[in-house]
Amino acid sequence: MNDGTHIEVRNGDITGAIRRFKKKVQEAGIVQEFRDRGAFEKPSITKAKARKAGKSRMLKNLRKRKLDLGY
Repeated sequence: MNDGTHIEVRNGDITGAIRRFKKKVQEAGIVQEFRDRGAFEKPSITKAKARKAGKSRMLKNLRKRKLDLGY
């Protein structure tokens, strides 16, 4: 996962460097992987969570389309 990326602080702009760092960490999925490895989860539970998330996404999209159609 560690591809050797680094963040360069330009002109003493620490806030900009922190912003770029957060963006790179988010894109790499480092925080999510850390959370996933925090505790073991049975594969059946992982699949159940994925099904539940998919169902909620589908329902959200249906509600959104219903609003777009003006019902």
